[in-house]
Amino acid sequence: MGSCLSSPSSSSTLPRTRTVDYKVNYIARRTRTKQQVRAKQSTKLCLICMDEKSPSDIFRGTTTCTHSYCTECTVRYVTTKIEENAARVKCPDMNCTQLIEPYTCRDLIPKDLFVRWDKALCELLIMSSEKVYCPFKKCSAVMVVDDDDGEKVTQTECSSCHRLFCAQCEVPWHAGSGCKETNKKTRNSDKEDALLIDLAKKKKWRRCPKCKFYVEKASGCLHIRCRCGFQFCYRCGSPSINLHHSCGVGSTSSTPW
Repeated sequence: MGSCLSSPSSSSTLPRTRTVDYKVNYIARRTRTKQQVRAKQSTKLCLICMDEKSPSDIFRGTTTCTHSYCTECTVRYVTTKIEENAARVKCPDMNCTQLIEPYTCRDLIPKDLFVRWDKALCELLIMSSEKVYCPFKKCSAVMVVDDDDGEKVTQTECSSCHRLFCAQCEVPWHAGSGCKETNKKTRNSDKEDALLIDLAKKKKWRRCPKCKFYVEKASGCLHIRCRCGFQFCYRCGSPSINLHHSCGVGSTSSTPW
């Protein structure tokens, strides 16, 4: 009697145990799968090294670009560009025009490299912007004209000697008179200093065709790069960026003064 009661009890218990174990294993497998999916979704593919990287390893150096690169690859890329004297470093993607913001790399690249990058950007700004020169002969500092609001810049303080001048007339500040009146006076007077012209002739100086500043060739070839960035031939004055530029020797088509 006892054996008959125990047999059904044993047979009904075993299936329940197997069912519970199966459900536990199934839930565990589902949990692991979900965790793996979430882990994969939380990583990003570096488009340079093609490795999956965690979000903390992904570099964000542009404002609107959606391309992802790991910090290590980006640092190598930026370093290479700076060493190639590039001022503007764009996203590594060939079809993307977004620029990498320098401040995002400040703590990632060597300090001297960042300074070099900053200097290149400043030079690019000066080269591509409208410039004005301090009219005082002992200064002649170059400044960038800030006319974002569309208004003409007149009264200006030199950032070097701190004297006032008119950026439109390119003369010391004409307090009490307008630019038209000043220009009229300037046209009626000799703009050039006779002594300076005489000295330029004796020294055979050349005037830059763009900014009209005097330059002197101390040595080397005839290819001249003025402080304003303009390049020209010292002999004939023609614009030239070709080191092999040739002009008529003894040409009198233009004089150095």
